[in-house]
Amino acid sequence: MDIRALRAFVEVVRQGGFSRAAEVVFTTQSTVSKAVRQLEDELGFRLLERVGHKSRLTEAGEIVYRRALSILAQRDDLKAELEELRGLEGGTLRLGFPLIGSSILFARWFAAFRSRYPGVELRLVEHGSKKLEELVLAGELDLAASLLPVGEEFAWQELRREPVDLLLAADHPLAGRETLAFADLAELPLILYGEGFALNPLIMAACRTAGFPPRVATRSSQLDLVVELVASGLGGAFLPRLIAEQRPHPATKRIPVGAPEIYWHMALIWRRDGYLSHAAQAWLAMAGDPDVSGG
Repeated sequence: MDIRALRAFVEVVRQGGFSRAAEVVFTTQSTVSKAVRQLEDELGFRLLERVGHKSRLTEAGEIVYRRALSILAQRDDLKAELEELRGLEGGTLRLGFPLIGSSILFARWFAAFRSRYPGVELRLVEHGSKKLEELVLAGELDLAASLLPVGEEFAWQELRREPVDLLLAADHPLAGRETLAFADLAELPLILYGEGFALNPLIMAACRTAGFPPRVATRSSQLDLVVELVASGLGGAFLPRLIAEQRPHPATKRIPVGAPEIYWHMALIWRRDGYLSHAAQAWLAMAGDPDVSGG
């Protein structure tokens, strides 16, 4: 079975079509189509069906896609293990960080790691937690920072556990309170984060526990914009306390919220059955070094 055909098939699924998949694997659309067709001929099953301008997995395609991710990840593990023959004098460490909180938690790590292991190339990918988890399972990232809980397919090492506070415009009627419960927020429009942010389901679940569906004013993946939208009076937003304290705004107020209390519980994750390189182990070791992690 051709590894390149499997890669082309996986990218068609990920990208939602042949043309975008061709861009990712640096080839032509006709080459990608041919590779997928050859894979279907070899296996004797149709893997994709057209729905409008998009492609959808068949039942057989679901099975092949799941297995293909595992095969490609094992191939990357093989390459990484061979690179280990060089020790920490070379090679690449592929890291995934979320869009919220990374500058506070990890900026000093890069300088410390570079000082200790100057021959290791650091490659950084930034996404929401759910997308990072997908990339780790696919073998495209060695480690990623993600919010707990995560699935059993991951191993993880805790980094930080922070309460999540509410940010309100300073002149909002609720801003005079020292603390709030989620039940107090039933009529408050909320500014949530973009797709794939693990904070969103925590917020939504807390609202449901308090007995109301959240009123979503808008969504944004840009933290600075979220803070400015709160300051303008559009609605309230939830931020981990550590991050909110680092971003004071004269027109906003931060208020602890409970009943239920929710937490930004960050960890480094990796595939439980995957190969963990010396470079990845060295990065994990920094999480336990208070001079680097600030713990």
